[in-house]
Amino acid sequence: MNGYNGIILEIDLTSETINKTPISEDDLKNYIGGRGLGMKLLYDHLPKPGVDALSPENPLLIMPGPFSGFPIPSSSRSCVVTKSPKTSPLKKKYEHSSTVSYSNMGGFVGPEIRFAGYDGLLITGKAKNPVYIFIEDDEVEIRDASRYWGMGTDKFDKYFIEDLRDRKFESFYIGPAGENLVPYASVINTAARAAGRGGVGCVMGSKNLKAVAVKGSGMPTVANHNDYLGLLEKARVSFHEDTNDRKFWRDEGTTGALEYSSDRGSQAVKNYSEGTFEGIKNLATASARKNIWKRDFACFSCALSCKKAGHAKGAYGTMVHDAPEYETGTMLGANLMIDDLEGLAKLIFVGDDYGMDIISSGNVIGFLMECYDKKLIDKDFLDGIDLTWGNVDASLEMLHKIGKQEGIGKLAAQGVRALSEEIGKGSDNFAIQVKGHELAAWNVPAFEDTGISYVTANRGACHLNGGDIGEQDDMALMDSLGACAFASGWYKDDLHYRHFLTAITGMEWSEEEFNKAGDRIFNLEKMMNYREGFDIADDILPERFYTNKFTTGPKKDAIVDRKEFAGILEKYYTDRGWNTKTSRPSDKKLEELGLGYLI
Repeated sequence: MNGYNGIILEIDLTSETINKTPISEDDLKNYIGGRGLGMKLLYDHLPKPGVDALSPENPLLIMPGPFSGFPIPSSSRSCVVTKSPKTSPLKKKYEHSSTVSYSNMGGFVGPEIRFAGYDGLLITGKAKNPVYIFIEDDEVEIRDASRYWGMGTDKFDKYFIEDLRDRKFESFYIGPAGENLVPYASVINTAARAAGRGGVGCVMGSKNLKAVAVKGSGMPTVANHNDYLGLLEKARVSFHEDTNDRKFWRDEGTTGALEYSSDRGSQAVKNYSEGTFEGIKNLATASARKNIWKRDFACFSCALSCKKAGHAKGAYGTMVHDAPEYETGTMLGANLMIDDLEGLAKLIFVGDDYGMDIISSGNVIGFLMECYDKKLIDKDFLDGIDLTWGNVDASLEMLHKIGKQEGIGKLAAQGVRALSEEIGKGSDNFAIQVKGHELAAWNVPAFEDTGISYVTANRGACHLNGGDIGEQDDMALMDSLGACAFASGWYKDDLHYRHFLTAITGMEWSEEEFNKAGDRIFNLEKMMNYREGFDIADDILPERFYTNKFTTGPKKDAIVDRKEFAGILEKYYTDRGWNTKTSRPSDKKLEELGLGYLI
């Protein structure tokens, strides 16, 4: 089929077998690629529920979309898809019940997978010793990685590319957190980009897989070349005309949201007890641009250049890294009451070097700070760490403990739900998680659509899920195409994504069929979770949002109305075609979407 290679590269690390498996045209049409096709392949390879996410049986899929590798601006992303090692239902149906997991990353590795001739990688099994996978077009090898095991991601990225002796290779890899099976370990690529959420790095570590290196020399064909070139020209002109929007991303990146979010009362501050942080200017764009940032850089074929590289120096030493972004700046900054930019840069560097999800890490540390502040735990519980609000050194100690799974770090690595179950004393009221997955840096009380996003997300709490049905289906589509949400505003009307997909594949995509595909993908994920035992009882906000009022900022006194939120959620289920008592999609809904096989 035009626009695709039509091949999934399957690698079993236990048997060391390598297969190039054709993808059915029906699956490409129905699930598109990326997240959607990854979910269908995950379902096909896990035909039964209750599989341990850290068993060799659980697949790890790296799935670029059909746009990845084409010069469509801001469309080079990939999804890492697997079963989550992080989540669990309130009432376990199976010992190893957990949600699906998907985590999105930009950079250059997705295009390179497509250049090598594949629409995705599917990795199963477990190697006897640490290995990496080498891919150069048709040449695929499983190679020894023992010399790299234990390396942080910063050092590894430098050594690995030198050992490959060809800088045209792209790679993704794990750090010590993934090796040590921290359930919120991430997958890193190009040193600064991460598939950060849902424990995908933990699954990779469970397979003794340190890295994948890939280089290719081909490219899928385009069905309607003239239409495709015309759309590319329109996109180029559109991006060029909207100079203010482009300038925002190049000047500020997501860091621009730090002050914006704090000023409107939507930021995670002091373990989500507030929405506004007084010290935010010390961490925001102007300060970072003056004191740290030296370079703006972009993903493959992107005009936005939203990533920032910096040179931080001071009391915490010298480091070259990207810092801060919105999520990292909030979760290791405002959420911990830290307004020291150099200290924040060090925290972000250490978190990335271990290969940890910084969102979950900051959430865990913030929860422990509140427990310590309220005297629910003492220094002995924390291995002697004086974990007070705003304490950079104590936060650094905790990151090291977690990354090494050492002392208190063993329990903290399991997340805030596990910590609150161990600590008790009412701490579950401010354990900020849904389905065992920590919330991101956007607070809830002032903007309840954020709450809908968190409780209905199929991977557990997710700020990129969308706060209504249309947004959720759109995000599923973008993650499946390989498109970046930051640029989605340019792709509308005659530049809509479906027109690109039609030109590339030669298959006509009506608006109805395109939207239906997003609905289909979201409902497939929902049904995979439902068979694991997740139901309406698991779609709940943390208690804090119903009982704690903000005391400062523009949203002072904001709180979630329990009854009102329940009504919004019930309407959501009804509009989705889901049962309002169980949250299960109706048989009629599944049949309409071509998901009757799930019934």
